[in-house]
Amino acid sequence: MTRTEIKHHLTDALLMAYSAGTLPEAFSLVVATHVSLCDECRARLAEFDTVGGEVMEGVEGADLSDDCFEATLAMIAANHDERPRGKAAARPVIARDEALFPKPLRDWVGGDVDSVKWRAIGGGVKQAVIRTKGRENAYLLRIPGGVAVPDHGHGGTELTLVLQGAFSDETARFAAGDVEVANEEFEHTPVAEPGPDCICLAATDARLRFKGIVPRLAGRIMGI
Repeated sequence: MTRTEIKHHLTDALLMAYSAGTLPEAFSLVVATHVSLCDECRARLAEFDTVGGEVMEGVEGADLSDDCFEATLAMIAANHDERPRGKAAARPVIARDEALFPKPLRDWVGGDVDSVKWRAIGGGVKQAVIRTKGRENAYLLRIPGGVAVPDHGHGGTELTLVLQGAFSDETARFAAGDVEVANEEFEHTPVAEPGPDCICLAATDARLRFKGIVPRLAGRIMGI
C-alpha cells in the first residue's frame, strides 16, 4: 500500500480501548490495520500502552493456580485455531510496497486483495465479510470510481478505513490510510472518487439504516 498523508485518525477512546484489550475483535482489526499505517496513531497508542503498564505495576498480585500457565497456553491455542487466518503462514511474504493490504489485514484474511472472494451487492459495489468473534461485523467494500453508496445512517458505531482510492461525503474527503468514525447521529452518502476502485475495511456494531427500500432490503440480505 502506497503511503499518503493521513488526515483522519482514530479517537483516543478507540485507542485506549484497543490498548486495554476491551475493543471487540472486528474493531480491533480496523484499529490494528490503521495503526500499522499511521505514525501519529501508533505514537498515541504507545503512550496509552505505557500508562496501562504503569497502572498494572501498581496493582497487587494475586495467587495463581498450579496449572495457570498450561491453561493460558491452551486458551491461546484454542483461540488461534478458531480464527480464519491459519493459511496466512503458508503464503509467501509480500513486501510492503507490493501489497495493497497492510500486514495485520493480510495476516487475518490469509493474503492480499487478490485472495478476496467478493460478492456483488448492487450498483457495482462488492462486499466480502470477514469472520470475527462477537456480534460486531467486519467486512471489505469495493466501490467503483464515481459510484455512491446509498444514503444511510447508523444504528451504532462504524469505522471505515480506506485502503485504496478515496471517497467523499457530507463531512470530508477520505483517502488511503484515512479512517472515518461514524455514530448514531451520522447520516451520509459516500461517493467514490473517479479512478481506481475505492477499497475499504469497515467494522460496525449495528446495522446501517438505509433510507431507500431497495438498499434496506439489500442491507438485510448482506447483514450490514
